[in-house]
Amino acid sequence: MTTLVTGATGNTGRHVVAELVRRGEHVRALTRSPAAAAGTLPAAVELVAGTHTAPEGLDAAFDGVSRLHVTVTAGLAEAGPELVRRAVDAGVRRITVVWGGGVGPVEKAVADSGVEWTRLEPQEFMSNTLTWVESIRSEGVVREPYDFPSAIVHEADIGAVAAVALLDDGHAGRAYNLTGPESLTTGERVAILSGATGRDISFVRIAHEQAVDRLVATGVSRADAEYVVGWYAASDAASRTVVDTVEQVIGRPARTFAQWTAEHAKRF
Repeated sequence: MTTLVTGATGNTGRHVVAELVRRGEHVRALTRSPAAAAGTLPAAVELVAGTHTAPEGLDAAFDGVSRLHVTVTAGLAEAGPELVRRAVDAGVRRITVVWGGGVGPVEKAVADSGVEWTRLEPQEFMSNTLTWVESIRSEGVVREPYDFPSAIVHEADIGAVAAVALLDDGHAGRAYNLTGPESLTTGERVAILSGATGRDISFVRIAHEQAVDRLVATGVSRADAEYVVGWYAASDAASRTVVDTVEQVIGRPARTFAQWTAEHAKRF
């Protein structure tokens, strides 16, 4: 059987692809640029051009597909329900979806699709740490407005859970809250990263408004920037509470932030 993975080169999508390939599955990866993706995904992957935000052009991509993985990203809220409808009409019988932080139109469409589905609800990705690369490399400094605890989860563990839910029975109709094995403050993460890179890295607190302006400068709308920084200012209990869902689903402990930093230290 064939599994179609949307967002196949993204933070979590590429790990879903890798885990499915590792388990011997045939994977069709949806990407805007198959030529660019060819250098980042396993050679066994079938690359198809397209985007999940334009489902009207995906009939060929759905041909012969029985399983679908969707990551909810910006711009999918309107197109997502149509994506799910077309997938089911084409013969998809099992769907995993990485939520966008809440149960919106896409997540609801998946739950109402009439086929087996599993919703993955990861807390903050460890890969968000990569937003610090430039300031660490140039100044040895991390600037953030809050020193909050976060039960950050390794994106490869999200991919591993998705692969299990796609391939194995017993996960239909489940919503999985996914965290790492520890809740770390920003300062604690900086300290771990400092040890992994072998360099002194300082943590400097900035104002809420500075953090918003920084996001806006990257092209994010002010409303979205306020939402993101506001989430950090008033994070809920789920974002900082460790659960063992990853271990329960995949049969091994969730990866630590120290493991993540060891994998990515050279980038800093």
